[in-house]
Amino acid sequence: MIGIELFSGAGGMSLGAKQAGIETKIAVEINYYAAETYANNHKDTTVVVDDISNVKEFHFERNKDQLILFGGPPCQGYSNSNQKNRTIKNPMNWLFKEFIRIAGLTRPDWIIIENVKGLLNMQKGYFLKKIFSDLNSLGYTVNYKVINAVDFGIPQYRERIFIIGSLHGIAFDFPLPKKRNPTSVIEAIADLPQLVNGNTLDQLPYCCNPVYNYAKELRGDEKVCSNNLVSKNSDLVIERYKYVPQGGNWSDIPSNLMSNYKDHTRCHTGIYKRLAENKPSVVIGNYRKNMLIHPTENRGLSVREAARLQSFPDWFTFKGPLIYQQQQVGDAVPPKLANVIFDRILEYN
Repeated sequence: MIGIELFSGAGGMSLGAKQAGIETKIAVEINYYAAETYANNHKDTTVVVDDISNVKEFHFERNKDQLILFGGPPCQGYSNSNQKNRTIKNPMNWLFKEFIRIAGLTRPDWIIIENVKGLLNMQKGYFLKKIFSDLNSLGYTVNYKVINAVDFGIPQYRERIFIIGSLHGIAFDFPLPKKRNPTSVIEAIADLPQLVNGNTLDQLPYCCNPVYNYAKELRGDEKVCSNNLVSKNSDLVIERYKYVPQGGNWSDIPSNLMSNYKDHTRCHTGIYKRLAENKPSVVIGNYRKNMLIHPTENRGLSVREAARLQSFPDWFTFKGPLIYQQQQVGDAVPPKLANVIFDRILEYN
């Protein structure tokens, strides 16, 4: 089976496909730095750096291979936390139509669309129904399910909707959660370098040998750890961090330290959230903006720590300025979760 990824970002889904034995022929991504990361880690894939609406044709050898088209159209407008953009008039919310257009152009055997859970109730389910009707009109049998990454061994509570379409009348049956204890933050990052606020050294030695199987798998044979960059927070922000216990958030910070907020009591629960080391992480999204705090150190997460929580192996390196690396990690589909979906599809072949 071969694949095409749209809205590829850094390539988390393609990595999951590769782990399942699927060769991604072409990836399309408009962001230069995300495309650079993708190309650096997926050297056998042709990366098209362009607006998806400008892509009119694909050139690749298909032969008798089944084709799978996959990707996650931009989802900020579907997020429940982004009420400003949750409107039918926002053109960004219609980019799934480009996905449908490419499906009609390439006629893949399988389709995977990944998105935030908020797609379910966006405009009372209008967008989800529209995706279904558009795929049905192309001849696809479609099913969907909300999946939590933590149920598949990933150290993160991350609910996402997966929409699966088959051109051959197959009603896709989603994999069941693994029967195991959740993977914790400490299992994911305990061997990574000890860092300071604003660290700018990209490559550093690991602090110790990995103890946990999750870390052992992602570290592999790497001798030096990369992507250790950390946002430089102000002294005031660092002072705030000191008051937040593991599992706590902004509500643990004294009011006098939050005086620059118009009304700090209206902060989202995910703001100034310190991860609990013995539990899975909260969702890794815009972790820089949310001031997500390291479990035991008074600083934000490094790119590599966030990547571990997203199940990226350590050999996978992120490119571009720090804020773009952080966005790439936060936006990505966890490779291990994508791998579960691809493995299940291959069971039908």
